[in-house]
Amino acid sequence: MEGRILTGLDIGTTKICAVVVKEDLDGRLNVVGIGSSPSYGLRKGVVVNIDKTVSAIQAAVEEAQTMAGVEIESVFVGIAGDHIRSINSKGMVGVSRDDHEIIPEDVERAINAAKALALPIDREIIHVIPQEFIVDDQDGIPDPVGMSGVRLEVEVHIVTAAVTSAQNIVRSVQRAGYDVEEIILEPLASSLAVLDDDERTLGVAILDIGGGTSDIAMFFDGHIQHTSVVALGGTHVTNDIAIGLRTPPDHAEEIKLKYGTTLRESIGENDTIMVPGVGGRPHRTISKSVLVDIIAPRMEEILTLSYQKMKKSELLDVMAAGAVITGGAALLDGTAELAEKIWGMPVRLGVPKHLGGLTDTVQSPIYSTAVGLCLYGAIYHNEGIFSHSQSGKLWDDVLGSFTKFFKRFF
Repeated sequence: MEGRILTGLDIGTTKICAVVVKEDLDGRLNVVGIGSSPSYGLRKGVVVNIDKTVSAIQAAVEEAQTMAGVEIESVFVGIAGDHIRSINSKGMVGVSRDDHEIIPEDVERAINAAKALALPIDREIIHVIPQEFIVDDQDGIPDPVGMSGVRLEVEVHIVTAAVTSAQNIVRSVQRAGYDVEEIILEPLASSLAVLDDDERTLGVAILDIGGGTSDIAMFFDGHIQHTSVVALGGTHVTNDIAIGLRTPPDHAEEIKLKYGTTLRESIGENDTIMVPGVGGRPHRTISKSVLVDIIAPRMEEILTLSYQKMKKSELLDVMAAGAVITGGAALLDGTAELAEKIWGMPVRLGVPKHLGGLTDTVQSPIYSTAVGLCLYGAIYHNEGIFSHSQSGKLWDDVLGSFTKFFKRFF
């Protein structure tokens, strides 16, 4: 549709960010509004205080809609946290019609068979992502509709979340006065904003280092193969600085942003910084090398744990395009270089692209998830690929049109 207004809402541990995009007559998406607000109601990506979360959502969205000059009614919301789990599954059905032509209903039956998992009562499926179809042992088929065959198989990537975590996100957004179009896994959204198609084809890993968690997604042969979460992020670095330097957390965050680095070789012998004291105590002067000795071990831990998660997927050997690091904590000086050293592969910093309008403003890893949520809404919403049942149950509407999905990922 022409003139669509799409809003992505990144509900993070340290900040809540809203990005508004508008589609022009040529179908190009232009950023027209940006808003952000400190987040005090989440811990490790999970809502722990709804009132504080509601207030922060309202502040971020109101700032974005004021800049955009539009009225925002609904949003695409990201979800993350160490409660996220994923699994690859396969479904198979027979094609019993006389002409053996595969129709959309056969595709729907195959996907329903693949997602028929015995889940605990406290978990729900948030994404069922088709990877490929197999018709009579012929694999690598992106869209089997119209083909002839007697047996149809599908391989899917299934992402699940804790029911209460998803419900609390939806409830917070609704209490803030906005409808939830869909809930989207944040690393999936970020991948839309920062990855190129050739990277997905060759094989690439994306690490979104947020405030409370670091989210991983791995792509190969054009489609997502693995997702996982490390329950550490930029907030842990800030807390380490606050404790190690004995300074208030807000000053620790300022020190991290202004002077933080993981590169010991970039620090001169006489480089110093001024550190505010706690409770009115006097400021102190310390060597920058002390700050690096606090930051580097924590970042090494985050990157090492992420590497171990990737290694468990058995996909590292096919990541020919290397890796992309994004998210707010990725801005910490030397993070990409440290990741290259630990992971043994080329690593680049991921910033949002594929958009017009206020591109200079959003060209930062901080906005990768929010921009990706907008792109998701433009590409997939109502296409039936990952549609969310507003009843809070399974994501049932998987029939629809597969055209846009496979054009993007195959």
